[in-house]
Amino acid sequence: MIAILWRYAAAPGAEARFAEVYGPKGDWARLFGRAPGYVRTELLRGADGGFATLDYWDGPESFEAFKAAFGEAYAELDARCEALTEREEKVGVFEVVGG
Repeated sequence: MIAILWRYAAAPGAEARFAEVYGPKGDWARLFGRAPGYVRTELLRGADGGFATLDYWDGPESFEAFKAAFGEAYAELDARCEALTEREEKVGVFEVVGG
């Protein structure tokens, strides 16, 4: 299993909407859920007010297949979400070890 880690700074005043859209039942999770191999999304909030997401997939090939099949929908949702963030950074793709 892999986890893809992203860090975000939500736009001022958009924190609640950001949490809805990026959370485990939000728009991104619903889009990912249309693809085989998607496991879950976790939304984290740091003491500094920043956010992070962890998107879990059963393996890198499942995420690559998702991107190939849903690339257009991904780009459309990403464009709709631009106003919710001041900054976003893909930290990396990590193999889940243990558990």
